[in-house]
Amino acid sequence: MFTRTESLRDFIRFYPVISLIISIHILLYLLTSMPVLPSRSAFELLSGVNLYIVNGEYWRVVTPIFMHAGFAHLLFNSFSLVLFGPALERLLGRTKFILLYLGTGIAANLATLILEPLTYTHVGSSGAIFGLFGFYISIVIFRKAMLSRENSQTIMTIAIIAVIMTFVQSNINITAHIFGMLAGFLAGTAAYRK
Repeated sequence: MFTRTESLRDFIRFYPVISLIISIHILLYLLTSMPVLPSRSAFELLSGVNLYIVNGEYWRVVTPIFMHAGFAHLLFNSFSLVLFGPALERLLGRTKFILLYLGTGIAANLATLILEPLTYTHVGSSGAIFGLFGFYISIVIFRKAMLSRENSQTIMTIAIIAVIMTFVQSNINITAHIFGMLAGFLAGTAAYRK
């Protein structure tokens, strides 16, 4: 379930939404070094800055989901999406997967807006990826038969490690990680709880 054996061509054909998201990640990463306006880079225009959001730049609640602060950040989040996204894209279908991914990412960014200072700046798809983990956890709890015991253990182990690493590593948007996971769990609970 979490092992990828497809060729790149097959992966793109089977998981077009994930392929599109990763393409956007890469494109925006490349654009971050190019000036869009004389005084502002793509990174400055699209990153989440709480002060700018409350002053009307509402796109900054969505665009940070696709922005990354460096190649390692981009690689780690895209790799996580490649490993854990395909099963949900297939299970939910394209439209519901997009809604889950964007919905949990936006929820994570709104929580960041509410709970962090106005000077707080953030980027990364981690809130949305934690949303996928939260959705999986709801499946493990409410629909155990949908996942094998091995896959359930994998998800729970990765989720626990991810939460621990959230509090251990520096420069992590803890709020986005926790509220992204919570949003995913609530979405899964609404979908699968009897």
